[in-house]
Amino acid sequence: MSKSIAGFSKLSKSKKIDWMVETYFSNAEQAKTVLKQYWNTNEKLQTLHDEFIENTITNYYLPLGVAPNFLINDTLYTIPMAIEESSVVAAASKAAKFWLDRGGFKTTVISTTKIGQVHFMYHGDKDTLKNYFNHIKPQLIEDAKPITKNMEKRGGGILDIELRDKTNEIDDYYQLHASFETLDAMGANFINSCLEQFAKTFKTEALAFDKFNDEEKQIQIVMSILSNYVPECLVRAEVSCKVEDLTENENISAEEFATKFVQAVNIAEIEPYRAVTHNKGIMNGIDAVVLATGNDFRAIEACAHAYASRNGRYSSLSHAKVEDGMFTFWIEMPLALGTVGGLTGLHPLVKLSLELLHYPNAKELMQIVAVAGLAQNFAALRSLTTTGIQQGHMKMHLMNILNQFEATNEEKLILTEQFKTQTVSHSAVVEAIETLRSKSN
Repeated sequence: MSKSIAGFSKLSKSKKIDWMVETYFSNAEQAKTVLKQYWNTNEKLQTLHDEFIENTITNYYLPLGVAPNFLINDTLYTIPMAIEESSVVAAASKAAKFWLDRGGFKTTVISTTKIGQVHFMYHGDKDTLKNYFNHIKPQLIEDAKPITKNMEKRGGGILDIELRDKTNEIDDYYQLHASFETLDAMGANFINSCLEQFAKTFKTEALAFDKFNDEEKQIQIVMSILSNYVPECLVRAEVSCKVEDLTENENISAEEFATKFVQAVNIAEIEPYRAVTHNKGIMNGIDAVVLATGNDFRAIEACAHAYASRNGRYSSLSHAKVEDGMFTFWIEMPLALGTVGGLTGLHPLVKLSLELLHYPNAKELMQIVAVAGLAQNFAALRSLTTTGIQQGHMKMHLMNILNQFEATNEEKLILTEQFKTQTVSHSAVVEAIETLRSKSN
């Protein structure tokens, strides 16, 4: 029976596991064996992984694959992808090969500005608050110098601080809205440290501001935190070619393919039900590279979907057009990434992934990640508008079904060959396994 426990975090790893398996599992020894079989035999490496988070009991593995043949701004890349979903790596690789012979991917970083906010409540005259802000703004920046000096030496730091009036939405609510350049760091710790210093100075100096009355001096800081919505940290990636060079599928003409492809993107631009699935496919590629390079995929996801809704309706992150006989497909989206700090210098596989990518800086990684998303989207839309999504996806999923039923190597060989000419579905594979096994008994 489940039960609560006091002091769990203070227990050793083995004691944590003992309590957990004895409390929650019918076969405690079997559960313990499963947990331990994912431990790394290198104790130093396992300790490193244990200390990434709290209450670690084991490692949770995701496959790390690679997609070769990405030509990005005339440089060839093999892109690492950490993901569990079948067909994602294969689709990215196929799209990369398709565009390799058509000029590759072209990318541009539009801007790299990141945002943080001090949220506060102020009861008093708005003009007096504006006067106070204008008075204190230079000191906010000066008091943060011990935090920003190293970043400034590298060319980054605080870009600006604005006072924003949000009282039309919440009574007495205001913000210090700050913009930052964090260069190759994602910058969360740097930004949050600056914001907390802003808040301290802003609140303390208000007590001595002679134009405030007693009530106005009592500024209430609610919280100081970076925003993962970074609409001005933008990257663009695109592919283009003559329409006549578009297709390798003999069952559809290049012109018809281009027309259907653009129509599919247009539908995702106006239909939220389609746009969510459309963008999920983009994020298949993006998240996989973000994970492989030790970045925060949850922040990237949240920002991407907020950006997709920036005009008041959820819409496609990618766009396509045909003009003057040229097909162009592109994506423009915010990506706040880092190549220093966090796990980038700690996780051995993250370090290998960054070396595989020629040790990119943050701007270069933004471009690579955007390309992975665009490639994934191209592959999905090409399947959807020609053969249908299931043909390729389910063939890649075949091995998962066979492993689920513990197929032997011989059974895998036979059934893989059989389904080269048959539609793959879960029920069809199960029936084929049962038929094969009945013949051998």
